[in-house]
Amino acid sequence: MTPPQTGPEKSGASSAWELLLPAASVPARARGRSLQAALREAVRSGRLAPGTRLPSSRDLAADLGVSRGLVTDAYEQLTAEGYLRSGRGSGTWVGAAARAGRPQAHDLAPRAPGARVDFVAGTPDLSLFPRAAWAAAQRDVLTDLPHQELGYPDPRGLPRLRTALAGLLARRRGVVADPEQIVVVSGVAQATALLGFALRARGMRAVGVEDPGSPQHTALYAAAGVACVPVPVDGEGLETERLRASGVRAATVTPAHQFPTGIAYSARRRAELLDWARSVDGIVLEDDYDGDFRYDRAPVGALQGLDPEHVAYAGSVSKSLAPGLRLGWLLVPRAWTEEVVELKRTMDLGHPTLDQALFARFVERGDYDRQLRRCQRAYRERRDALVAALGKHFPGAEVSGIAAGLHAIVSLPARHGPRERFLARMTAAGVSVRPLTDYAHGAAPEEDVRLVLGYAHVTPARIHEGVRLMAEAAAA
Repeated sequence: MTPPQTGPEKSGASSAWELLLPAASVPARARGRSLQAALREAVRSGRLAPGTRLPSSRDLAADLGVSRGLVTDAYEQLTAEGYLRSGRGSGTWVGAAARAGRPQAHDLAPRAPGARVDFVAGTPDLSLFPRAAWAAAQRDVLTDLPHQELGYPDPRGLPRLRTALAGLLARRRGVVADPEQIVVVSGVAQATALLGFALRARGMRAVGVEDPGSPQHTALYAAAGVACVPVPVDGEGLETERLRASGVRAATVTPAHQFPTGIAYSARRRAELLDWARSVDGIVLEDDYDGDFRYDRAPVGALQGLDPEHVAYAGSVSKSLAPGLRLGWLLVPRAWTEEVVELKRTMDLGHPTLDQALFARFVERGDYDRQLRRCQRAYRERRDALVAALGKHFPGAEVSGIAAGLHAIVSLPARHGPRERFLARMTAAGVSVRPLTDYAHGAAPEEDVRLVLGYAHVTPARIHEGVRLMAEAAAA
C-alpha cells in the first residue's frame, strides 16, 4: 500500500499507516474497535505527530479495504477524545493534546542487587510457602464461599476469620482475644498507620518508639501527623523512666523479641511499661512481628494478655507465610475499637474477602500451625548454622539476644573496625549486611562493628559460604 500524501507534512506519517493494516484484518465484529485502538496508539506513540493531516475517510477506507463508515466512526470517536481535530472543509488532523511516550512499569520491591550473599534482616524463606496446601484451600473457598460474601465486607474482617484468629492468638500468644475487637489489616504497617490516625484524632501528637528500633515506625506515624520520640532500649527493654520524662501517652514496642537488639523484655520492665500506660491513660502498640519463633524455650506470652485495655496487639503472616500476602491483624482495646474500625472503613472499605476466607480455612484446618512448626525447624537450623559459621571464621565474635526470630546481633572484635571500612569491604566482596547503627536514632562509636544479620532466607550452606566471604574480606 502506498501511503496517501497531501503535502510535505505527510512524509513523517508514512510508517504510521502500517500500524493500521493489522486492524483491518481482524474479524468484522471487532474491526471498528481495532482501528480506533491502532489510530490512538499511533498518536500516543508519536508515530503520527501533532499537526499531521490524515487522509480523507474515503481514501483511507479504500487503502485499508474497509467501509468508509468504519473510518468515519473512528475519526469521530478520536476527535471526541481529543486525539484528532477537524474542521468543516479543512480535513482531519492529529491534535496536540496527546503526548508521545510509552510508560514503563518499574519494580520498586526491595532487593539486594548484585549480592553474592544477602544477610539483610526482615525476609523469611519464601520457598517455604505452602503452595499445595494454599492451592487446596483456595479451591475449597472458591467452591463454598457464599455469593454475598463477595460484596463489601465488615471493615473489621469476615466474622469467620476474626473468630479463627481469636482462637489462634489466645492459644499461641496468650492474648485476650474478642473477635469483635479484631480488625483484619494489610500487615503491621497498616495497623500502625490506623493507630497513628486514631492517636491524632484524640489530640496525641507524639508517640514513643524504641531506639534502636524499626525505621518504618517513624515514617508510618509521620504520615498520620504524629511525631516519633526515640526512647532508649537497654538490656531489659524500653527505659520506662525516659518514657515518662518524654511526656508522650503512647508507645510502640516489640517486647517478645525487640527489633533489632534481639532481647526479650524482662518481667519487671513489662510491668513498668503497663504501669506507665495506666498512669497516663495511654496506649501501647505491641508489634509481635515474630513472636511465634523462639528456639530455646516456649515463646513468652504477649504483653496484651496482661492488660488488654491499654495494649493494642498487631501481627501478620509476613514472617510465617509471605509478606506479599499483605495480611495481618490488629486487636484493639475496647475503648478504641469504634474509631479504629471507622478509620479502616474510610481507608479501604475492608480487606479482600477471598483472602480472608482462605486464611480462615487455613487456620481452621490446622495448616497454619503446621506451617509455623515447619518454619520454626528451618529457622532454628539456620540460626545454629550462623552461630557455628561465626565461631569458625570470626573467633571472638559474640552473638547477643535471645535464640529467636529471623535475625541475630553479632558484635565483632575491635580488630575488624572501624565500622565504615568493614562495611566497605563487605560491599566489595558482594555480601549485603546492615550495621546496628542503621536502626538507631543516635550515633555509635566509629570503631564499633555490630551487625544485624538476617538468616531465615539463607540456606545453611549459603550461610557458611557468606560468613567465609565476610571473613576473607575482613582480613584483606
